[in-house]
Amino acid sequence: MKYRNLTNEEIDILEKQMCTCDEWSTVFVTNDFLTRTIINSHFSGVIKIGAQTKKIKLFGGIKKQAGIYNSTIHNCGIGNNCYINYIKNYVSNYNIGDNVIINNVQLIANEGENKFGNGEKIAVLDESGGREIMMYDQLSAQLAYIVTLYRHRINVISIIEKLINEYSEKKKNNRGTIGNNTSITNTGEIKNTYIGEHVKIEGARLIENGSIISNNFAPVRIGNNVILKNFIIQSGSSISEGVILSKCYVGQGCELGKNYSADNSVFFANCQGFHGEACSIFAGPFTVTHHKSTLLIAGMYSFLNAGSGSNQSNHMYKLGPIHQGIVERGSKTTSDSYLLWPAKIGPFTLVMGRHYKNSDTSDMPFSYLIEGNDKSWLVPAINLRSVGTIRDAMKWPRRDKRVDPNKLDRINFNLLSPYTIQKMVNAIENLERLKRVSGETSNEFIYNNTSITASSLKKGIELYTIGIDKFLGNSVITRIKDINFKNINELRTQLQPSSEIGKGEWVDISGLIAPKNEIAKILCGIEDGSVKQLKQIEDRIKEIHQAYYSIEWNWSAGLLEKWLNKKIEEITLKDLIRLVHRWKKCVVDLDQMLYNDAKKEFQLSSMIGFGADGDAEIQMADFEMVRGKFETNNFVMEIKSHIQRKSELGDDIIKRIKNCEDYSD
Repeated sequence: MKYRNLTNEEIDILEKQMCTCDEWSTVFVTNDFLTRTIINSHFSGVIKIGAQTKKIKLFGGIKKQAGIYNSTIHNCGIGNNCYINYIKNYVSNYNIGDNVIINNVQLIANEGENKFGNGEKIAVLDESGGREIMMYDQLSAQLAYIVTLYRHRINVISIIEKLINEYSEKKKNNRGTIGNNTSITNTGEIKNTYIGEHVKIEGARLIENGSIISNNFAPVRIGNNVILKNFIIQSGSSISEGVILSKCYVGQGCELGKNYSADNSVFFANCQGFHGEACSIFAGPFTVTHHKSTLLIAGMYSFLNAGSGSNQSNHMYKLGPIHQGIVERGSKTTSDSYLLWPAKIGPFTLVMGRHYKNSDTSDMPFSYLIEGNDKSWLVPAINLRSVGTIRDAMKWPRRDKRVDPNKLDRINFNLLSPYTIQKMVNAIENLERLKRVSGETSNEFIYNNTSITASSLKKGIELYTIGIDKFLGNSVITRIKDINFKNINELRTQLQPSSEIGKGEWVDISGLIAPKNEIAKILCGIEDGSVKQLKQIEDRIKEIHQAYYSIEWNWSAGLLEKWLNKKIEEITLKDLIRLVHRWKKCVVDLDQMLYNDAKKEFQLSSMIGFGADGDAEIQMADFEMVRGKFETNNFVMEIKSHIQRKSELGDDIIKRIKNCEDYSD
């Protein structure tokens, strides 16, 4: 915009309107400046004021003329059509965008050069330090994971921190920012803070030293009595109702509210925190805690559902709060559960009761970890047949609240993947080894400070085998269903891996399911200088995520050979038919288990409390009005439909294989 000095006539009018200024010559306005839009205000330093020509609509339908009223402004640039009113102290050293509302605010000021939260270190997992994440306003869950857990790669961490420092230096400014279309009302103090576009701040108490990254696609909301210190908040997130955050990073689409408090913690995409408390946690995508008395401390989580009163302990009163724990993706903690760190809990595990031993169940996915007689009892694989597990896997993609086109975190929602299947393979080997070592007649088997009953061990092997068969059948059918094949050679060609990428161990990098070797390549690139920028690191992570389905088969092909005990060149048509038959049986068997598990929610015992003051008939009627009928439940109907669809698909594949020119009974 083009600016000019005020005329003497305009200065006279402003002074009559109770406006004062240390030096009117340092106040600049646009050509369409209206003197009636500045009343009872004081100016100092260099001031630039845009055109204030429009009416501004406030909450409740009230309209006010854009302008500056009852305020003290120092060293600021103010955009077009802003409404600034009743600043109790002052606004100092800020660039304010267009269409901004600042009404009834205590203080907005920037002092000195600031990085607005960029470069601040967050002490996750180990409260005493050693795993600090240096945050910046484009940080992803994956880069944070590497910085947190790959501390043994000293050069990698050093280079990444150097790059973040360089990025942070570029963010340094002696003026704060309030972006276009932002509204700040009934708020206390805002200090040394970058505020993006379309932010709504209403009733916050204190916001200091941070960045709020917001845009028109995904606005950020900051609500009543919120206190934020040393922070970065990403697009689409909501922080409200008395939340207190200190040294925290909040990713995209998160919700924190109802007096939640957190210190030295990171929350990535779609996390939710209400009522409880977090200290030094790494909350990967979809970490959820909704209850009072729930403390998450010194742990790494993702896709977690923490029950009421869930607690962990990182302090043995020896060398301080130095212990940490990892709860892998998809796990749940029940009400009043307790875990003594250090511990590592496998994916999709249900933790029930209190556990005082340092357990490692990371190679026993889909299990129950239950307290009984002062022991930690492990029930392997039992969660594979839980309707809750499948429901979670279905709901997570639907609950992805990120609407920003620039999604920072790379999230794979797959329940069965090379990551979980390799753990199932390991689990079967571990369980078979326990049988051999302890003997077939043993009633209790000890595994990494947990106990397993003989019946649970046997059932675990059975369920893990079903899970592997289902995944392998899914992979083979997906590989061949859309191609025209005439003979076994064409099928063998299609079943060959396309490259070496994906072979070997896979890892879950806080939502990203990826080959360990590909992550290692990124780290080597950082060390040798071929990866020189933070964006290059994030781009490589994005490439791995986008290539998931093309490289998943490279791993699955190896599992196929191991499972059939044959090279792909040796596989026959009958082998494939047997594989599809096994897959069909696994799908139907697992779906039947889910069906039976869902049916428990409609049994008589679940109707207790329904049909108040009535007989059994009224109880049933009340229950059906609230819950519906079992046969018409959406999830139940989906199970039935899934069985039918997959059975038809399997039959079609078998028919096509039998129609091959070299097939013979």
